[in-house]
Amino acid sequence: MFKKFNWGHGVALALGLFIAFILFMILVFPNGQKNSELVSQSYYEDELTYQKVIDAKNNADQLAEKPQYQQIPEGMKIQFPVNLVADNKKVNFELFRTDDANLDVKKELQLDNQNSILIPEKVIKKGSYTLKVKWSQNKKPYQVDYDVLWN
Repeated sequence: MFKKFNWGHGVALALGLFIAFILFMILVFPNGQKNSELVSQSYYEDELTYQKVIDAKNNADQLAEKPQYQQIPEGMKIQFPVNLVADNKKVNFELFRTDDANLDVKKELQLDNQNSILIPEKVIKKGSYTLKVKWSQNKKPYQVDYDVLWN
């Protein structure tokens, strides 16, 4: 079989494989990237104020206890420790969906009597999220981020 295989056949085979590779990259590869979106529509402005986010995360890292989330049948409950009392009992949260900006959830909620907030199950779709919880205490900003896989 290989006795009649010469360098001309090798060049034709290499060229054919290269053309097949290019066609694969053009036709098949882009299909997996249809849902990729920008993280933010105003990412230049967000970058200029990112030092505030870094400071808020550093403030949260210094806390002995941080807010924790748990999945319950009614939705997602974010429980704040007893010693953490947000200014005006207001907490901002953002459920950020990396593959579809239409599924992002951003709200400001009041802490209830148990020092927690509840994100209703009906606003959360199955998939992977980044949960960003932001609050201030004594006019000092705090932020914690969690990776959440919602089932």
